[in-house]
Amino acid sequence: MTLTERLGAFSAGMHLEDVPERVRSFARSQVVSQLAAARATLGHPLGRRLVEAFGSPLQSDAKAAACCLGTLTIALDYDDTLYAGHVSHSTVGVPVAYAGLLGLDGRRFLEAVLAGNECASRVVAGATLGSFRGQTAAYGHLVGATVARMRAQGASAERTSAALALACSLPPHSLAPAFFGGDGKALTATVGIRAGLDACDAAAAGLNGAADILEHPDGLLATFADVPLPDAVVESLGSRWHTETLSIKLYPACAYLDSTLDAAVQVHGDIEAALRGGPHDDPHGGLTAGQLSFEPVANGIEEIVVRCSLFTFGMDIRSRSYINGPASPISGLQFSVPYPVAVTLLSGAFTPADLASPRIDDPVVWDLAKRVRVEHDPDLTRNAVLATAPLGEALRQAGPRASAWLARLGGEEDADALLRAAGRPVASFEHATKEIGAVVEVRLTDGRTLTRSVPTPLGASGPSTRRDHPTLARGKFLATGGDRQVADALEHLEDLRADELAGALASALTID
Repeated sequence: MTLTERLGAFSAGMHLEDVPERVRSFARSQVVSQLAAARATLGHPLGRRLVEAFGSPLQSDAKAAACCLGTLTIALDYDDTLYAGHVSHSTVGVPVAYAGLLGLDGRRFLEAVLAGNECASRVVAGATLGSFRGQTAAYGHLVGATVARMRAQGASAERTSAALALACSLPPHSLAPAFFGGDGKALTATVGIRAGLDACDAAAAGLNGAADILEHPDGLLATFADVPLPDAVVESLGSRWHTETLSIKLYPACAYLDSTLDAAVQVHGDIEAALRGGPHDDPHGGLTAGQLSFEPVANGIEEIVVRCSLFTFGMDIRSRSYINGPASPISGLQFSVPYPVAVTLLSGAFTPADLASPRIDDPVVWDLAKRVRVEHDPDLTRNAVLATAPLGEALRQAGPRASAWLARLGGEEDADALLRAAGRPVASFEHATKEIGAVVEVRLTDGRTLTRSVPTPLGASGPSTRRDHPTLARGKFLATGGDRQVADALEHLEDLRADELAGALASALTID
């Protein structure tokens, strides 16, 4: 069987009883968190322009609704990740859009999400050792949209594999100037979603694609990967669950910034306490009552040094040429270290409102951003590379084949030594990790230095997220103004009748 045929068979044959409860719980949190991402953008000026362009996420045309959702959830970079990829735009967005049209109850809806997750993340994992990762791996949405819809429709294995083969025939890829330098980034997922949904219609009419389109020497994996990993696409399919590698995004910024912003939140409280001359004992947030205004805090800071992994360091370098003070594109700010760090040090948070006026026009913020210096920390890079995500498991599956690719990545440690340290592929993702750490050091004008270190960000795959992900997702949803009763209902997603699910989704995507 080809890879598309094996994925089609898995999608058609998977049932909720086959999925461990711990994995289903991650999928429920993923849905809640993605709805929060959509809500955040709907309440943002950029979101209003996207709705004007693509219509409402609640429109009756399900295909158009799915495309609209794909723009809303990616626009502010508030989306979640799996190993591998930001697949939720399609794997959650498509079932949301088609729930009403297909009369999905909670059980069928969750099965569609899970099937989409497992297939899309595996294809992205198969091409992770290449030039396109994270949100730029737009080809993953060809798979996510196709599988999620076909599973929701109860399509056969044959129809699903035919749709997959067609969907993957013309894979999209992003261009850096558009991704960092304008609003084109918001369309990244939608291009793949639309193509995948068109492929579903084509397969229903009897059209077929090249069944070996994924693994063919000139196919999708070979096109996007320097080290293609076709085995990763079907490795332990149905027993090793990519869904439980979920990382929940708690800031509207690139995931590579999460630990930096966590540390900045902590330092914010330390700064206020230092400037007041008192202790600060809340490690996860600043003072909320009687906070100092921005100017005294900014005037008390001499320099900010951010030490980070190569992932964060490289991302900041790539985005620098697109940053131009208040005229900077939103997409560029989401990948740049100085502006989000400056905002967080001054306010104790970084929220969607910080990607719009009046915050983005504040000269105090931009003056402080000039004092941010970013440095590469090889130890943090080593920890990040060896974690499950974003590429550690791909390195384990590739073994010696990844040596040359890893050397080109630019780390300071010997590639072969890193591969030996990585060990062998894991049989389960039950203990998956994502350790993109950072250290934020703030030197005050009075000579004192305040330092906070975060090895694993809040919400990232790891022990604390395995314990707390329902609470994190719920908090994110409520912070965007989501209804508590909707959040309560979605905690028991698979038990909802079709009318209850439709009502919950409509409420979740309605902004007062």
